[in-house]
Amino acid sequence: MAIEPTSPGDIRMPEEFSRLRELAYNLWWSWTPRARGFFSAISKPLWALYRNPVQLLINIEPHHWQGLLDDGGSVMSEYRRVIRDFDRYMDPEAETPFKKQYPDYKGGPVAYFSTEFGLHESLGIYCGGLGVLSGDHAKAASDMGLPFVGIGLLYRNGYFRQNIDNDGRQHHLFHEFDFYRLPLRPVHTASGRNLVISVEYPGREVKARVWQLTVGRVKLYLLDTDITENDMADRPITSQLYVRGRDMRLCQELLLGIGGARILREMKIKPAVWHMNEGHSAFLLFERLRELLKEGRTWDEALETIRKNTAFTTHTPVAAGNEAFDMELVEKYVASSAKSMGVEAGRLLDLGKSYPGGGAQPFNLTALAVRLSSYSNGVSKLHGEVSSDMWRHLFPGARHEDKPIKAITNGVHVATWLGHDIRELVEDTLGNDWQEHCCDPEFWKGVGKIRDEDLWAAHLHQKDRLIRLVRHRLVEMFARHGNSPDEMREVSRMLDPNVLLIGFARRFATYKRAALIFQDYNRLRAILKNPERPVHILFSGKAHPADQPGQELVRHIFNIAYHSDLRGHVFFVEDYDIRIARHLVQGVEVWLNTPRRPREASGTSGMKAAMNGALNLSIADGWWPEAANGRNGWTISDGRHFDNEEMQDYEDSSSFYHLMEDQVVPAFYGNRKNGLPMDWLAMMKEGMATIIPAFSAARMLEDYARNAYMPLAGGK
Repeated sequence: MAIEPTSPGDIRMPEEFSRLRELAYNLWWSWTPRARGFFSAISKPLWALYRNPVQLLINIEPHHWQGLLDDGGSVMSEYRRVIRDFDRYMDPEAETPFKKQYPDYKGGPVAYFSTEFGLHESLGIYCGGLGVLSGDHAKAASDMGLPFVGIGLLYRNGYFRQNIDNDGRQHHLFHEFDFYRLPLRPVHTASGRNLVISVEYPGREVKARVWQLTVGRVKLYLLDTDITENDMADRPITSQLYVRGRDMRLCQELLLGIGGARILREMKIKPAVWHMNEGHSAFLLFERLRELLKEGRTWDEALETIRKNTAFTTHTPVAAGNEAFDMELVEKYVASSAKSMGVEAGRLLDLGKSYPGGGAQPFNLTALAVRLSSYSNGVSKLHGEVSSDMWRHLFPGARHEDKPIKAITNGVHVATWLGHDIRELVEDTLGNDWQEHCCDPEFWKGVGKIRDEDLWAAHLHQKDRLIRLVRHRLVEMFARHGNSPDEMREVSRMLDPNVLLIGFARRFATYKRAALIFQDYNRLRAILKNPERPVHILFSGKAHPADQPGQELVRHIFNIAYHSDLRGHVFFVEDYDIRIARHLVQGVEVWLNTPRRPREASGTSGMKAAMNGALNLSIADGWWPEAANGRNGWTISDGRHFDNEEMQDYEDSSSFYHLMEDQVVPAFYGNRKNGLPMDWLAMMKEGMATIIPAFSAARMLEDYARNAYMPLAGGK
């Protein structure tokens, strides 16, 4: 297959800058400050407007290039440095971590299927934590040099943009992407045609064009049904991420699984391992089953062959998060597949039953994925235990003490989430090769050598950027609401950089309990509005368009922020995305996490914040029980003793107030030396030193390679 060399948007530039096209179409720039800095230097206004190098280069006027060439050589010098760094990273002969650890591996790649990939804010094909985790997984695979290919869907309208009106109601806006102005390229066949695959649906075939997204050394292939070959009723299948309608959602997931498997076959890619990231892609198992039966395998032989090299990661212990469909609906869509396999449809449907036999029950994609995988894992140790209990009945013979679903705790791509100023400090103190030591606890003890005044100054610079972004967003929102000029001027005085700032940002699902801290409103008000030691809390997040309780939660907190006596101490920033997330985790002092234990599978935002020196204040759920050591943050009561949710809320909120009053606020404002919070700085360093090596995506990929990928591929 060939990749289209240019897009219809047509990027034109002088020969001297010719390799910028290649650089723009590789997401390596998204985690490389020098590359982003160079694109910004080409045109600061256009970079600030788009934050997308393809769009930037399309819109550069021809005469602008001449000015860059005539600047005395500094631009060309920096261009050569960026290209040199890029070539060094992409060198196919480079001694990558994977080559060092598995020098004799000659097998195929890991094929990683995910319904969303969160790589950068300019690519709106993600919703939240699952997608960002998938994006970090791909970036870490690239850094590691792991043979790896990703499969997903290319959503024409992406996930919704959030506007909140003056009453706090969430509104859902969908923008249409011009794919030719994004760092994407359509895949072409050897004859120069667009690569298009077909998937059978009841009474028709649906076709999907294949696009390529390059992430360092890794390729992602994304399916797009919005093409003229399809009936108008089928073109929207890849329109919106997590569409409400169950029939349309099933169409999407059939396309992801079956269509994704067919991409690999068409491109002659033979995976050594098939990895399903959540159950959304589980229909790839039916496509693999069809192929094996066509080859002449028996039913049992085909199932065993599939299991041998299939891995599955579940991300939620919440029932609603485990995708399920009415059995009759699934039968409607898989009947033709069953016929082509020469088996009864009921045989396929039985694979998706949560409980074998029994009466009426839905078709559960998690059950299907667990049944046909030889390695299944949760995303934290606690989640592995919870998932083992949830799905133990799918493992006949498993003893009560066994954990049939393993645990690989999530990690985050440090180079993506480490703020500019903290990163410079790390490089100055520990060396420019710090990424090669991401998983080394001894190496990160060197954080203790950073001078207190330098660490605090770096943190305040990142906090200042966060505050400026929030003020800008608030002015835009207040202007849309018709607020007065005086109210708009008030924004410039909001968020004092000297005040303790707490961040809370995530999907507004009710189990995450965003409103927990408002249980005792008067006690919270006394904490936040203490004239000697005030506190600010910054919220951001979206509720799914179909989640009415979540939207009411958004409305409740928005109205507290802007229509109560806590105005100026509580803030809500609309339209949460990767850019806002990046500023938040890099700029706050405390990261707050209050899920109802044990419903948080992992959580990764607190890891990102800790890597930037923020301290976690969290329920003992997800990843935090593995990280907390008493010196790098605080643990809110674990909630394990209350079956009554009302009692658990009371206990957890009381613990939060107690910690704020007795530990968090005194640590921030107390023991100041030359204006520096000495106790706080010690905890910041402890958090960075302990959390970066243990919760990096590099460590996560090492765990997957050692425990799942290489054993399944026969490379160990």
